[in-house]
Amino acid sequence: MAETIINTPRDPNTLSNYNNFRTTHTSAKFDIVFNEQKLVGSVTHTLKSITKGETKELLLDCSHVLVKDVSVEGGKVKWELLPRLEPYGTALKIKLDKPIDLDASIKVAIDVETTAACTALQWLTPAQTSNKKHPYMFSQCQAIHARSIFPCQDTPDVKATFDFTIKSPLSVIASGLAASSNPTKPSATGASEVYKFEQKVPIPSYLFALASGDLGFAPIGPISTVATGPDELEECKHELDADTEKFIKAAEAIVYPYAWGEYNVLVLPPSFPYGGMENPIYTFATPTIISGDRQNVDVIAHELSHSWSGNLVSNASWEHFWLNEGWTTYLERRIQASVHGSNDWRDFSAIIGWKALTDSIAQFGDTHEFTKLVQNLKGKDPDDAFSSIPYEKGFVFLYYLETILTQPVFDKFIPHYFTVWKGRSLDSYDFKATLLDFFKPTAYPAEHKLLTDTLAEQWRKFIDTPEGADPNFGPVWTDVDGWSANQLVVFLEAILNFAKPLPPPHANYMGMIYKLNESKNVEVLSRYYQVEMKAGDWNVHVAVTDLLGRVGRMKFVRPLYRGLMSMGAVEIARECFEKNKDFYHPICRQMIVREIMGKQ
Repeated sequence: MAETIINTPRDPNTLSNYNNFRTTHTSAKFDIVFNEQKLVGSVTHTLKSITKGETKELLLDCSHVLVKDVSVEGGKVKWELLPRLEPYGTALKIKLDKPIDLDASIKVAIDVETTAACTALQWLTPAQTSNKKHPYMFSQCQAIHARSIFPCQDTPDVKATFDFTIKSPLSVIASGLAASSNPTKPSATGASEVYKFEQKVPIPSYLFALASGDLGFAPIGPISTVATGPDELEECKHELDADTEKFIKAAEAIVYPYAWGEYNVLVLPPSFPYGGMENPIYTFATPTIISGDRQNVDVIAHELSHSWSGNLVSNASWEHFWLNEGWTTYLERRIQASVHGSNDWRDFSAIIGWKALTDSIAQFGDTHEFTKLVQNLKGKDPDDAFSSIPYEKGFVFLYYLETILTQPVFDKFIPHYFTVWKGRSLDSYDFKATLLDFFKPTAYPAEHKLLTDTLAEQWRKFIDTPEGADPNFGPVWTDVDGWSANQLVVFLEAILNFAKPLPPPHANYMGMIYKLNESKNVEVLSRYYQVEMKAGDWNVHVAVTDLLGRVGRMKFVRPLYRGLMSMGAVEIARECFEKNKDFYHPICRQMIVREIMGKQ
């Protein structure tokens, strides 16, 4: 009879028996082999028994990893890879000689290689990089992709300290503090150098991060550095050095002091599929934030906020993802209001967020499981549930609490919450208990302001009911002169929300008059292209497919492909995808195939 694993864990997206053992430390040693596009090396996990010696089996998450050898406390053991269970991979089952006493620890060493099927790594050839000189590699482990690099307890309910020993012919960064002995630059001969990092603050497996490539580094604050390709370094420094330290100080004033020692930013190649990833020490960021106007750096405010919500205090499973992203979106917008000295910044960002929320709900369908604040992900891939819903519905919920309690009162709860759960993971029920324990059940009256985009309303009347339009209204450049990128985004999303689309001539006219088609800001440009596509302007497909070949961030890629399909440019969309599919990150590529390319 097979051994029964006790204590069902609260994370349904892991195959590990983490309620019997918990990882407390992981040592990762890898060679980055660019010419074979793989990592080769080993991991050593220190695991602590949290039950009274009731099991002699250790189960770890594993997916598409070549496991070469396993030892426990230096001795060989029996191990096997269990049958694959989609979408979670193949559990690595390790037989122990005897049960492990409560609170006792063991060290498990595993020799591994990544494979071509690894979903966490993207490898770029020199031709895919900006200066065409060197290859590039970066990881993206959220949500359950760390298991495709090495066997582990791949759940946010487990946190461990890490050390990294990475060998590469190119510069390396990781989600830990760099050792002082690291090379200051790669070997001039092309030989591999050894880079070491240490993460003393316990983190979940999805925050394991590596990148290696031809990198330049520049300071952007007292504890902050930006890393990116040498040709892009100056423009990235210019974009980030004005606000990064302001964001840190604002966040510390809202919560409490920053805990990670350094806050750095890696600006990745354009195929990176997200706006940013909150890897500790080094935020991984999309190059679309480098717009020349410093108006897209709110992504940095968001990823910095994760230093508290998500990284220090983590959701226990992806079913409670709003605890990471709702809190982070809330803190991001509080930081914006603080740095810019006006709640208008928060309001505009919230309006954009509300549109993203309604779009995501419409995409899934009003009653879909993934539209819930707390979701049921048993048997499901967390990537399939990814959308703006946990970000924006979570923000709205916290904003609601702030409103009924008043901001000064709610502000007392924020540091309390992040202190109580610092270094731990929680679910929504833990959050509710913490909230009710802190507050007496008293409601405070508050008023809500309804923000109206006057210019969008003028356009609606101008198009729908000419007789009801303002006789003095005629679109001119001064309508938007001095507007921020966020204001333009709110305006364009209001246009997208019209009951019927603009006629193609009006959409084109708007672009010319307001110079939207000249924007270098992808946030603005992508919304304008959506307006054009919704209007049925066939000519826009040239500009859209050009952008889809330059940007891999899913926030932009997915709606642009949807727009092409909706306007009937099905073959154009598919040709564009075939041309650029190797440029896109595997997660992005999978999402396009799954939800877009298969539809007529």
